[in-house]
Amino acid sequence: MELKSIRGISETREKELNKLGVFTAEDLVRYYPRAYLDLTTRMSIRDLYHNDMALVACTVTQVAPVNYHSRLKTVQVYCQQNGEPFRAVWFNQPYVAGKIKQGEYLFYGRVQNKFGQVTLTNPTFEPLEQNNRLKGIVPVYSLKAGLSQKIVRDAVKSTLQKLRFESVIPEELLKKYAVLPLTKAYYRVHFPESVAEKDAASERIALEEYFILLSAFQFIKGGRENVRTMRYSVTASEVHSFASRFPFEFTDGQKKAVNEIFESVHSPGTMNRLLQGDVGSGKTAVALCGIFMAVKSGYQAAYLSPTEVLARQNYELLCRMFPDYEVGYLSGASTAKEKREVKQALKSGKIRIVCGTHALIQDDVEFECLSFCVCDEQHRFGVAQRASLDGKGVAVDTLVMSATPIPRTLSLIFYGDLDVTTITDKPKARQEISTSVVPEAKYNDMLAYVGRECKSGKQAYFVCPKIEGDEEGSVMSVTELYEELKLRIPTARFALLHGKLKDKEKNQIMQDFKAKKYDCLVSTTVIEVGVDVPDATIMVIYNSERFGLSQLHQLRGRVGRGKDKSYCFLLIGSDSETARERLAVMRETTDGFKIAERDLEIRGSGDFMGTRQSGKVMTDLKNLRYSAETIFMAKRLADEAMSGKYDISDLRIVAMQKYNSLKEIVLN
Repeated sequence: MELKSIRGISETREKELNKLGVFTAEDLVRYYPRAYLDLTTRMSIRDLYHNDMALVACTVTQVAPVNYHSRLKTVQVYCQQNGEPFRAVWFNQPYVAGKIKQGEYLFYGRVQNKFGQVTLTNPTFEPLEQNNRLKGIVPVYSLKAGLSQKIVRDAVKSTLQKLRFESVIPEELLKKYAVLPLTKAYYRVHFPESVAEKDAASERIALEEYFILLSAFQFIKGGRENVRTMRYSVTASEVHSFASRFPFEFTDGQKKAVNEIFESVHSPGTMNRLLQGDVGSGKTAVALCGIFMAVKSGYQAAYLSPTEVLARQNYELLCRMFPDYEVGYLSGASTAKEKREVKQALKSGKIRIVCGTHALIQDDVEFECLSFCVCDEQHRFGVAQRASLDGKGVAVDTLVMSATPIPRTLSLIFYGDLDVTTITDKPKARQEISTSVVPEAKYNDMLAYVGRECKSGKQAYFVCPKIEGDEEGSVMSVTELYEELKLRIPTARFALLHGKLKDKEKNQIMQDFKAKKYDCLVSTTVIEVGVDVPDATIMVIYNSERFGLSQLHQLRGRVGRGKDKSYCFLLIGSDSETARERLAVMRETTDGFKIAERDLEIRGSGDFMGTRQSGKVMTDLKNLRYSAETIFMAKRLADEAMSGKYDISDLRIVAMQKYNSLKEIVLN
């Protein structure tokens, strides 16, 4: 259904919705609220305590000009409620000054009550007259300039009156488990009568999406061949000798992982193994032992990396560790001549080990005798992408790795067809990283400390969540931060890195940073995985509340890789109770598995997978909150649906349409 067919959606508003990723009426229904206002609980200024979240009806008496001299570009308005004065302040949202004027408003935000002066920070706001027409619990959407909450609410309600959503879960199972009708769930998630009703609706929608996802996995995996055709001749003593090439002694966890891979490649069936371990646990060394088992037995091996930066780093490592074998490199940034030569050498068997990015899975890449595949940072690749590389050999042994610790319960669901190997210990030389949450009052002190450390030869990362700031101004862009930091720490040499740069540029910047041509790297999360710079001892993360805990842990793992003590500074843009609770976990532990479990408990399994979902299957869950039990239920329903007792023709069509249209289903 087209957006323009919805009442109230003009061509201009349609373009504004497009900027939010909403292109159809169905997209609009799946654009879930980021928060809810309970309009039955309007509060008195006199009764508010520090850090309360409050809904306040008031009169705006004055709007101050934007303070552009402040680092945070502040907007202040002065308000009254029954004669009681207070302020509302917005940080990095200068556009607010043009949208609010004198009159009656409804504000919802966090209270700062210091020395008897009440301030609401970054509140949402709407004219009181407009809100007097609303009752109960009201949805609040993430919007850009040009749209209002009322426009979106009315459009969603109009759409829900026209659309009907049919579940692909077999009807018999819907009745058996008394599952809420899908159309009703969509209505209640936007316009609930209670918090409990909203939560139940979220669970129901998540159940449908996970059911489709897990069913798609089963369709994809259904015909996998598992009979070994290539026999490995490598011996245990040869593997032990190869492991001794590393400049460190393997931990017990690494030894166990290598032994399990060795047993698998000598078994009758091919290996399909997930190797998961915390940051710095030594998964790469284990993977290289697996590659050695293949090439020593006379076969070829492939190492698939998610980014150009990481692929180049892995290629250099492979060249050092396998001087007796021809190692090739293939990526989208390779020249046409380089690609042609590498592909010819792979097909002829001259290249025994190849490392690269997604370019390795192109149709015209052929091998002479591929027997072992390593997929690094597996959550960056889809099922189809991994299967495509497997298909370039006959019954290829596959090792997929994840540095994002996955709680055992979820790994059993998502990787039910893989053997799961977990490395729980870390190399003895690995130092603990000191983690602090930096309040705004200490920001200048922190920058001064970074400047001193850089003068002494240390290096630092500064990480922003986005390449460009949002129009609400609540997130600073990486380019703005880069320019600001150059002024704030003039003695340091800065480089800028983000995903919009060309692969060759990114690779050169990382090489120069590692070579100490720069002191500080201002970056997005492109440096999240695998990047290894021993002299980098400081990680500063802006808007840290916008990251999942596991992602914060990944970013923190970019430091502490050398002999010097390392530090991670978390800057917070929200003082919410949930944000404080989550970041407290980061201070308390550096154990990635404990962090992942706590992330699951605090934020729910929808957020556990991360904020960088690729593909509509996972983005359909954005802003929904639901428990791990929802995933367990989806798994139970998917298993029953596949039992042969039910008609799943519609399910197969829907699941594979989603899968084929995306060309990948990514778990992240």
